[in-house]
Amino acid sequence: MDSTKQGISKKIALLGSHAVGKTSLISRFVTREFPNEYLTTIGLRVDQKTVQLGDLTVELIIWDIAGQDDPVRIPQYYLNGAHGYIFVVDLSRESTWSQMDHQIQVLEAMMPKAKRLVAGNKKDLLSDKELQELKLPVTPDFLTSAFTGENVDEMFHHLAQILVHDDATTA
Repeated sequence: MDSTKQGISKKIALLGSHAVGKTSLISRFVTREFPNEYLTTIGLRVDQKTVQLGDLTVELIIWDIAGQDDPVRIPQYYLNGAHGYIFVVDLSRESTWSQMDHQIQVLEAMMPKAKRLVAGNKKDLLSDKELQELKLPVTPDFLTSAFTGENVDEMFHHLAQILVHDDATTA
């Protein structure tokens, strides 16, 4: 096998209601910083980060899509070509996750080939007991804190691995 490193590019989208921490998760992952003030995303913002998975270099093109309680309101062209997405909820605000099962079904219909992860963000705002008592309709794949950085890198790397594995199995 050739020892040169190979590279691929993958588009991922962060989706969920407003103020769940999508932009903060991206900032923590890309720049290792937590924003000091809340800035609402208008429309979308695109960031990039390269991750190394063994000999494979994966360029993640991360689309930060403005928060929507109703995914149908997201312009389809924002989602076109997405290989994967992370649906983010704020664990401290039930209004952001009470309808997540329906929202995810809508997103799956809009992006049938995209791989999905669910992130329960703002873990740092709840005690262990409160976390155990949550009755989320969909179990998050990762409990994250953009503030502390807990599980942020792990989540993005896991999605990258899923996307690369998906390529390998369909090739």
